[in-house]
Amino acid sequence: MKERMDYRKAAPDALKAMLQVETYARRSGLEHSLLELVKYRASQINGCAFCMDMHTKDARAAGETEQRLYTLSAWRECPYYSDRERAALAWTEAVTEIARDGVPDAIYEQAREQFSEKELVDLTMAVVAINGWNRLAISFHALPGKYQPGDYKDK
Repeated sequence: MKERMDYRKAAPDALKAMLQVETYARRSGLEHSLLELVKYRASQINGCAFCMDMHTKDARAAGETEQRLYTLSAWRECPYYSDRERAALAWTEAVTEIARDGVPDAIYEQAREQFSEKELVDLTMAVVAINGWNRLAISFHALPGKYQPGDYKDK
């Protein structure tokens, strides 16, 4: 596959707008490890190789285990995710695949048991951000493999 264009250079103001949402989510106070799991899971669902590559590398650099990354797509069957992480992953899946069933009440209730109202909005903004990045990367064929943690300090 060949990269179609560098959307960051083609529309720098669009990049700035995306970075504002990303920065808000990153500075929200939610745990960095949780945000990386959310970003990786949404990227798996969307099939975004560029973002999967980026967020596995970022998660590893922050101390995430290989075991948890390898089995993230099967998190429901694994014992090593906390209740808070499980609620975030269920929320991430529902928001990412919102056209399928919306966000069911049971998933909302599970999330509210683990997150304050503000935290749930912040988590949703993180899901909104990664879904936006996924759509940009997939649409313009961003090529995975070259990213190293810290390459996009603004992202």
